[in-house]
Amino acid sequence: MATSTAAAPRVSPAPAETEQSRDRFWTLRRVSTPIVIIGVLLALYAWIAIIPLDSIMERTLNWDYILLRTREHLALTFAASFLVAVLAIPTGIIASRTTSRLLRGTILTVANIGQATPAIGFIILLAIIWQIGFQTALIALVAYSFLPVLRNTMVGLAQIDPYITESARGMGMTPGQVLTRIELPLAVPVILAGLRTSLVFAVGVATVATFINAGGLGDMIVNGLKLQRFPVLIAGAVIVSCIALLIDWIASLAEEILRPRGI
Repeated sequence: MATSTAAAPRVSPAPAETEQSRDRFWTLRRVSTPIVIIGVLLALYAWIAIIPLDSIMERTLNWDYILLRTREHLALTFAASFLVAVLAIPTGIIASRTTSRLLRGTILTVANIGQATPAIGFIILLAIIWQIGFQTALIALVAYSFLPVLRNTMVGLAQIDPYITESARGMGMTPGQVLTRIELPLAVPVILAGLRTSLVFAVGVATVATFINAGGLGDMIVNGLKLQRFPVLIAGAVIVSCIALLIDWIASLAEEILRPRGI
């Protein structure tokens, strides 16, 4: 009697299933944010185009100035977020691994102080004791955005089922392999949520960098307020808000795409 020993063929998703999955991903709720942002920016552009501008407003409400300040703002935001990811995730791993309550408490206390301190006071204090400019603003932003990533890394690692890590160790994995192959991938959604929060924090707090000559869109807001030019003030506030919404939307997409399958 003949028996079949051929391996079962790998099953790949049918084209129709792939198309349905893509359709489910791009839902109306998911694309509504960029639509709203585009609509708000177009409305702002149309409004500025029809109102009379004096010479002071013309020096600010032009493409060269707005693009320059936007580039400065984004450079400050992304540099701070990159440093937060590089510093806060390893610190969160150390804090979740250590058995020393003193070390864990010290790490959390320092991170809490960084976020609890008012951003404007912290950045001005740093400028007084050190220097003004981009680097000082960057340090202030990192200190202010550090806690969400640190806390989410600790929470993400703590919520993993201990039976999973014990099984991995039982298979002969070293502690480093358990961390990099099992725990960190499972904690990715929670860590990404912390990074998303830090990005939005950084966009908002970067507006105060203008007080220490670090540029950014805060220049428009402060100049508009100081010179009583409300179109400049409104334009700066709307652009910063749109950038925060856009970055939050992009981060939500990355969070969805990078989430391990099955979670």
